[in-house]
Amino acid sequence: MQSHYDAQLKDTVRYLGKTLGQTIKAQLGNDWLEKIEKVRLDGRASFKGDTDSSENLKETFKTMSDSELLVVARAFAQFLNLGNIAEQEYNAGLDVDASIDSLFSHLDKAELSALEVEEAVAKLDIDLVLTAHPTEVFRRTLIHKHKELAYCLKSIHHEQLSDTERNRLETRIADLISQAWHTEEIRSVRPTPVDEARWGFSVIENSLWDAVPEFLRDLDERLQHDYNVKLPIDAAPIHFSSWMGGDRDGNPFVTAKVTEEVLLLARRRAAKLLTIDLDRLQVELSMNDCNDELKDAVGEQYEPYRALLRPLVKRCADTRDGIYDFFNGRPYDSSEWIASNDELLEPLLMCYRSLCESGLEVTANGMLLDTIRRVKCFGVHLLRLDVRQDSQRHADVLSEVTRYLGLGDYAHWSEADKQAFLLRELSSKRPLFPRCWEPSEDVKEVLDTCKVIASHSKHGFGIYTISMASEASDVMAVQLLLQEMGVDWPMPVAPLFETLDDLNNSPIVMRKLLSIDWYRGYIQGKQFVMIGYSDSAKDAGAIAAGWAQYESQEALVALAEEFDIKLTLFHGRGGTIGRGGLPAHAAIHSQPPGSLDGGFRVTEQGETIRYKFGMPLLAKRSLGIYTSAIIEAMLFPPPAPKDEWRELMKAMAAKGRDFYRGVVRQDPEFVPYFRVATPEQELGKLPLGSRPAKRKPTGGIESLRAIPWIFAWAQTRLVLPAWLGSMKAIEAVRQEGNHEKLQEMRENWPFFQSRLSMLDMVFQKADPRISAEYDDRLVPDELKHFGEGLRAELQEAIKLQLDINGQADIMEADPQGKESMNIRAQYLEPLHFLQIELLSRLRQLDEDEHDATLDKAMMVAISGIAIGMRNTG
Repeated sequence: MQSHYDAQLKDTVRYLGKTLGQTIKAQLGNDWLEKIEKVRLDGRASFKGDTDSSENLKETFKTMSDSELLVVARAFAQFLNLGNIAEQEYNAGLDVDASIDSLFSHLDKAELSALEVEEAVAKLDIDLVLTAHPTEVFRRTLIHKHKELAYCLKSIHHEQLSDTERNRLETRIADLISQAWHTEEIRSVRPTPVDEARWGFSVIENSLWDAVPEFLRDLDERLQHDYNVKLPIDAAPIHFSSWMGGDRDGNPFVTAKVTEEVLLLARRRAAKLLTIDLDRLQVELSMNDCNDELKDAVGEQYEPYRALLRPLVKRCADTRDGIYDFFNGRPYDSSEWIASNDELLEPLLMCYRSLCESGLEVTANGMLLDTIRRVKCFGVHLLRLDVRQDSQRHADVLSEVTRYLGLGDYAHWSEADKQAFLLRELSSKRPLFPRCWEPSEDVKEVLDTCKVIASHSKHGFGIYTISMASEASDVMAVQLLLQEMGVDWPMPVAPLFETLDDLNNSPIVMRKLLSIDWYRGYIQGKQFVMIGYSDSAKDAGAIAAGWAQYESQEALVALAEEFDIKLTLFHGRGGTIGRGGLPAHAAIHSQPPGSLDGGFRVTEQGETIRYKFGMPLLAKRSLGIYTSAIIEAMLFPPPAPKDEWRELMKAMAAKGRDFYRGVVRQDPEFVPYFRVATPEQELGKLPLGSRPAKRKPTGGIESLRAIPWIFAWAQTRLVLPAWLGSMKAIEAVRQEGNHEKLQEMRENWPFFQSRLSMLDMVFQKADPRISAEYDDRLVPDELKHFGEGLRAELQEAIKLQLDINGQADIMEADPQGKESMNIRAQYLEPLHFLQIELLSRLRQLDEDEHDATLDKAMMVAISGIAIGMRNTG
């Protein structure tokens, strides 16, 4: 039987590994190549259970110098990089239309009418929010090299290559691998928020700019072929927002000045791309035939389309160059900058209508249509920037001003008094802030951010998200601050409910808000609510968090129907299981019925952006998965759970929460064990994202962000936050005589199916054997029993999972995914043993002692393991 992990992919992985080996040999000599090959072979045998090979790895690393350990760490991290690139290129080369094919197959079987399909497509509103706060381990320069390498791999697999062409490609591949090997993979300093934003812009320029119109063209063709339904030419079912440069929650480096800079840089990048598109269009549209509308617009011009487009090219170029001049302190005239999408869309649509009426429909539906769709999706702002801030920062502003005005301290008022004050001020015609008032630095920063919003177009912004929102006043406070600083349009303000208590209380908070007449007038029938996945899971464990998220969404959907508003749920999912990560199709189908009626908004973060959208073909595939899953969920919504399922789920969630908190919060040995058994302390040194690892620099584990919390456990392969308490809770309920009900839930309820599917992936990534190696070397004897207990629970959880699913082995339903993980695991094996050696050496240093080589080797090992696990935070 042909392996799911195709022979071509295996051959590519071997070829890249061999080429890397030749690069290492060229620099360090054959002895080094033989050393690394010996480590590789021992790693593979160790992974397969050969304890002698495991001992060989330990002894080999013990005898190596710090600098030698660094070389080995780099070799295996680079190889895992190359393996991932090969797999991405392979996946991108698969049928990118598979998800759309599957969708139309389902639609055809259901015998839906053209009208039903057309209405579902018209409702599509997919907003993908690019975020940078996760631990993206790649430098941008390496991402560029890897992208170039992927293109070479795509080309080399064409059968029609001549020997000369193949040799050139192989030479280029060797060149790129050599470049990567000789490039520092670890940043010397943390990226700034502006660096992160530029990275996001590059993903759009290098991938999404082409992928979006191509995907919409494919979708349009299928709709016309199967249902005679035409996608509107200015349809925008997919668009992009960003947190990069706007997310200031816990990130002191995101300031008002940074937000303004990012807004302008996004406009400059959009202007650059639009200038290129429009210039190409005016070259192509050289024909003279046109309709009366175009003739009236340009007069008796010999080439009317060029006459209409030429000024647009100049406006976009002036915008691009003017923003460049602004940043470089040179004179500029912003009145010449292009300011709105309509300035482009109206003339482009005029050209489209004219071409169609002149018998040139084939030309209208070529490059011109792609440009129209790019303007609708990306526009003159490239993407929409969200702003996020902690609710306490807004309360601090109001406390400071109320104290100054002699009104008392806002922070000490009751919720009812806060709401009354806010409503009075929102309706008042006089300003709240006195002209002579000098706010503190932190308060001024919040107000300056609101001023930046006021000074830019509303089309450049997405929504204002409030983290740690727990009361109606948290939302109204933001609306007051925006109004006071001159924002004259109703910027959507979304509370973020992220802890377990906040999720459970979210319907109460939103009912209070929606019961206020002023508030309903402000939102104009449209409300955003963000559901937090990371902190709720860190707070209560995966199963309790998952159920709280489901019940919260369900209640909010019912509330929106009651108040007749359009609700958009914004899902703050991470790439990892412990942060709500699921394959897109499963994630969407596991949501409550009706939760997609107001559109779909979700965060796409760091490394998942690269894996999903890093290349045009990958991006097309990902867009197809999202679109097909959402259309299916709208047309064939998942069933509402039976009451008995709810009761069972409620019981499991409560037990899961108690089991999880019993370990993480209540056991006094947990924190000491966590500190020594994982590289959590060393993670703080890694110059990853711009945001600090902790919300409070002096805080303990409670202040640790969800991302490094997950990252630390993934490094040791215990992946504890993703499973702790879950299977134990399910088994406790099953032992109470609910076996048949659980089977019914597994077979008929997508939400419960998704919980088990998540655990299947978690257990494939977990490796108790590797975790035990960390404990053996790093954990003091008096705490070793703690890790043994956790691993015993993990192994019992795996057995229970197999029993409930009726499986002989983990991930039986996804053999390709399983084999992919296993192949990477063989190359991860040496990195784990090497990291254990490094941790041991680092922890023998005095507290104020630093070893640059050891530090660097540890950073490479950490990032290499993250690469091999295919996720970080």
